[in-house]
Amino acid sequence: MNAQFKKGALELCVLVLLLHKDHYGYELVRQISEDIDIARGTLYPLLKKMQKDQYLSTYFVSSTEGPQRKYYAITYLGKERMESLLQEWMHFSESVTRILQKNCVLSKGEEGF
Repeated sequence: MNAQFKKGALELCVLVLLLHKDHYGYELVRQISEDIDIARGTLYPLLKKMQKDQYLSTYFVSSTEGPQRKYYAITYLGKERMESLLQEWMHFSESVTRILQKNCVLSKGEEGF
């Protein structure tokens, strides 16, 4: 998958995953990697930036499997950001689909990529 496509969608994916459940970093990497090929090193700088932007908060939990785990939780600002990104994503993806359909790249009934 194109790196620019991934980069643009990762923030939205992280916010959506954190909407109903807090996750630690590796858990987020693992879940996103089920559908999008990403490296661990890709996500951690984004998480740090999102925390700095106050879209995420963090806390530590003891682990029986090693050192404490840093958990990420979505904040109120993060929820607002997610809603905004989701609307932008829907508009963008619908626009791209229309262009592809108009130019016979996708048949009229197809959705998604």
